[in-house]
Amino acid sequence: MTTRESIDDFLRQKRIAVVGVSRNGADFTRLLFREFIKRGYDAVPVNPNASEIDGRRCYARLQDLDPPAEGVLVMTPANRAAEVARDCAQSGVSRVWFFRAAGAGAVHPGAVSFCRANGIRVVEGWCPFMFWHDAGLIHRLHGFALKLIGRHPR
Repeated sequence: MTTRESIDDFLRQKRIAVVGVSRNGADFTRLLFREFIKRGYDAVPVNPNASEIDGRRCYARLQDLDPPAEGVLVMTPANRAAEVARDCAQSGVSRVWFFRAAGAGAVHPGAVSFCRANGIRVVEGWCPFMFWHDAGLIHRLHGFALKLIGRHPR
């Protein structure tokens, strides 16, 4: 499966857990979380330090979700990604997106390898905003620039 096919497959799911969504309402993780909700997803916040985010029950761990998520967007620091990958495997999650906009983001080579070794489809890096055709101008420009230099996923 190509990177783009994995992205499209992930975005077709409806119940998405967002691991690492911040308690800070102005944080980018909250912006992206709210965008999933706005687009009709059943977005579920996962943060062990919150009981509620944007009026939705927040879970401490993926294993606590009932029903489980169809996909998990990981927005933690990279050094927590391996732990989240193990939680995904224990929870029966079959799709994981390790978010990255700049720097390492949530991408950790060991976590990516673990997921692939355990049959979990992986999106390694990227930002979902780049793949929604009606996203804001900044996100569309970012995607366009990557296409120009040949780095947009295919």
